[in-house]
Amino acid sequence: MKVKAKNVSTGQIVEKTFRATEKVTQAIVEKKTMQFLYRDGESFVFMDTGDFSQLNVHSTLIGDKKEYLIEGNEADLIMYGTEILDVEFPPKIVMEVTQAAPGVKGNTVSGATKKVKLETGLEVDVPLFIEQGEKVIVDTRTGEYISRADS
Repeated sequence: MKVKAKNVSTGQIVEKTFRATEKVTQAIVEKKTMQFLYRDGESFVFMDTGDFSQLNVHSTLIGDKKEYLIEGNEADLIMYGTEILDVEFPPKIVMEVTQAAPGVKGNTVSGATKKVKLETGLEVDVPLFIEQGEKVIVDTRTGEYISRADS
């Protein structure tokens, strides 16, 4: 039997051939929902809400997704044993607008937008009516504005 397998640690794809009598151990990959606490230098500290244990996740593993980390919010840590493989966020997240230029009426076509800065430093395009201090919903997969959040 010819198999294509992905190494859960490195992401490398390997092709292997097995005989029918050979046994393969199953990799148990676990998803743990944890709460983001704070940033500590080059790592991010998450807490297991069940037993209050803490894990440090290096910033290289999170990458650009750090723009969605708000203290107190939850994220899913994908783990193989004690090794953290990835961090997944909910598809939508509510964030506060910290900087927004006033919307200028006039030379606008339907769907006019402006750039605003959110509480984590993330910049997104939003409709002209969004103002500083409002909460908006952002898609964590694309980084795009979805809608205004209910107050």
